[in-house]
Amino acid sequence: MPRITVPQDHQADPFGFAARTHAVPIVSASSAFSAAVYRESGLSLREFEAARMRTAQINGCMVCKDFRADRDAPAVFSVAGDPNRKLVTDNGPAPDEAFYTAIEDWRDAKVFSARERLAIEFAERFGTEPQALAIDEDFWALMKAAFSDGEVVDLAYCTAAWVGLGRVAHVLGFDTVCLASAPASDASRH
Repeated sequence: MPRITVPQDHQADPFGFAARTHAVPIVSASSAFSAAVYRESGLSLREFEAARMRTAQINGCMVCKDFRADRDAPAVFSVAGDPNRKLVTDNGPAPDEAFYTAIEDWRDAKVFSARERLAIEFAERFGTEPQALAIDEDFWALMKAAFSDGEVVDLAYCTAAWVGLGRVAHVLGFDTVCLASAPASDASRH
């Protein structure tokens, strides 16, 4: 249930209503940030989805948990008329549903590569214990051995977008409506 007043004729798209009527410049900037994450990330699609899904689980965002980048990102984040526009979906094979199911119990699951595990752990700790993450030298040694500095920055900003925007969607009650079928201009908020 939306935590702001949304007219009955806009109940199917509470985010779109809020984006058009409240804090428009801020919501517009957040949508651009979200779109940049899906259009510009250089992470493999599996690493990206591993971190994104763990963040969605922590945030509790229903839309984010149901979202699958391979299936949904092209409809939400593609730019009409620009066939050269890259999406994270171009960055390797898509995970299957067993992959998504295993993320919650990632420590015991056998389906993840070392980098995918690190991406999940990074996202989890970024979302739950950022102060401890910032000073965990053992973890950072593992990250530096597996990821380039550019990849670490990429993962950090992607995770920041998911943590912040996923929490906004969940806290304001915007996460009960499927965004994948919404127009790209209204749906860029994962």
